[in-house]
Amino acid sequence: MTVTELPQSATAGLYQEIQQFYAQQMHLLDDGRVEEWARTFTEDGVFAANAQPVPAVGRAAITEAAAKATDAYAAAGVQRRHWLGMVSVESATGQTVTARCYALVIETPRGGRPEIKASTLCEDRIVRADGAWQIQDRQITRDDLV
Repeated sequence: MTVTELPQSATAGLYQEIQQFYAQQMHLLDDGRVEEWARTFTEDGVFAANAQPVPAVGRAAITEAAAKATDAYAAAGVQRRHWLGMVSVESATGQTVTARCYALVIETPRGGRPEIKASTLCEDRIVRADGAWQIQDRQITRDDLV
């Protein structure tokens, strides 16, 4: 495969669905709607990041970890935004998609200037469950820790 080709199974419609899924998912998190955001993961979903000693496994653990971080940023008066780009649907078979994207994490303190806090690679296995896309496995690799 050359870099200008998409896998044959990645149709324009599927690609658009995944892009929209990512946008909606990040809006939920950045708006502090943690429980709704966590429901975009499967019940047994995994959220692993090289910046964390152990992955969050299961929707309850993912919710707890995200709520703790979201509450800390709110208490500090920091608005956090996730900017996803360079989305690539790597494969699609049946009801499962593997995708990669780059994510910038931007933090803006109240009354301050925005600052890029992290540049990451996000690798996801996404499954269709009950008619909706959900993350089954997310691997986040922060560039400064590689």
